[in-house]
Amino acid sequence: MSDARSGSGGPRGQHDGGGQRRGPRQKSRTAPAQRSRQGSPARRIALAVLRAVGDGAYANLELPKALRHARLDGRDAAFATELTYGTLRMQGFYDAVIAEATRRPTSRLDGGVLDVLRMGIHQVLAMRVPDHAAADQAVGLARSVAGPGAASLVNAVMRRVSESSVEEWRERVVPTEPLAERLAIEHSHPVWIIKALRQALIGHGLATPETGDAAIEELLASHNVPAPVSLVARPGLADVDELLGAGAHVGRWSPFAAELDGGDPGAIEAVREGRAAVQDEGSQLLALALAAVPLDAHEDGSTERWLDLCAGPGGKAGLLAAEALAQGADLVANDVSDHRTDLVRQTLRPALDAAQAAGRHLEVRTGDGREVGVDEPERYDRVLVDAPCTGLGALRRRPEARWRRQPSDLVGLGPLQRDLLISAIEATRPGGVIAYATCSPHLSETTFVVRDVVKKRDDVEQVDARELLDQVATGDLTDLGAGPAAQMWPHIHGTDGMFLAVLRKRG
Repeated sequence: MSDARSGSGGPRGQHDGGGQRRGPRQKSRTAPAQRSRQGSPARRIALAVLRAVGDGAYANLELPKALRHARLDGRDAAFATELTYGTLRMQGFYDAVIAEATRRPTSRLDGGVLDVLRMGIHQVLAMRVPDHAAADQAVGLARSVAGPGAASLVNAVMRRVSESSVEEWRERVVPTEPLAERLAIEHSHPVWIIKALRQALIGHGLATPETGDAAIEELLASHNVPAPVSLVARPGLADVDELLGAGAHVGRWSPFAAELDGGDPGAIEAVREGRAAVQDEGSQLLALALAAVPLDAHEDGSTERWLDLCAGPGGKAGLLAAEALAQGADLVANDVSDHRTDLVRQTLRPALDAAQAAGRHLEVRTGDGREVGVDEPERYDRVLVDAPCTGLGALRRRPEARWRRQPSDLVGLGPLQRDLLISAIEATRPGGVIAYATCSPHLSETTFVVRDVVKKRDDVEQVDARELLDQVATGDLTDLGAGPAAQMWPHIHGTDGMFLAVLRKRG
């Protein structure tokens, strides 16, 4: 479940519903021992999800389960969602506030207490929660996770934080220079990600060294705005009008897209049945672009064969399967792990049933994508390599990734990405096409991978992916970079930061 538009994505001054500055802040006069012992259900859920994320879980998987288990919906679910995702997004800024307020590094605080403080500060500095209510609830949560001593500490910190506005806290904890360190606190991103994304903006041709500072600040700010819930109506299985009738509105770029302003997508029948799904519009366009590349027909009149080499968890495979059925093609959806293959099979269930009824071949299987080129040379007409990556293009939807990813991750991913692309080329017939895609704009995962592979081969050439994306988009899709590869951006296109390179294998 993607995070809905349930509140602010970052720090802001507190205002009432009419946009006016609130009156004097209210401090809690209730003794810690008399306050809520556990916190409200929505806050308890948010804390449980944050604790799970700290242990390696993913918020987009944990939060929906927790909400369903607690049977929370409506305003309470929206509150828990904003509290969870907002706290994760602005963790870097809140940790700087906590360190200043406690006069100690956050590493010396108990993990549960630290999450309680982050949540409490988010309510005070970024949500319309009265200061005394945020403090009372935080004290109750702290007592439940770490005892009376922690509750007293949290009470003192919350009082101290509520004495100043978010603007005053920014002035206090955000350094003026150097740039990366300032942006790291102000926009709550690790320094290494800021530097890598700034270089990516320049490397992909969206900025110059002179305009890079302004461009990176705009990009970072967009990561702290909740992403819309994008839906896809899988062609032949659902229609966009069905999604619109369920309360969504028309998407921006994809002919099969719709957007929800909030709520649970699973409440929509088409989504619940797998005929539609949650999928970013950039992700939709990548699959549609691959399906739209003109190919010469087989001389023997045989059916086109398509391959999704790294299909899990199944978003792009679901749209590719629908397109394959519409074009009379067969599709193999492959992934390396049984667990991810099960996810693909689950999301493709309606397409599998439709393929069986139409006499088409749609297969979901487990296998190492690096070996497909050797095992099935020149077998496929269209191959998608949705390569494993750092996910730095989806930081709006996966805010915990900014704190979890490390520069060392690139060391292991680079060789794997190159091996998968090479395998895809080997598995493609002469005249066929390969789409290499990542949800990351990092140059080491995008341009450098394609360049290193292509320069060692004389049997492939790059196709202008920008033209293909613009061809399948419903609007005028521009600012995709210098080409021939294409890079989409959250702050420009409103999509995740999707990269696409298209290669044609020479005949």
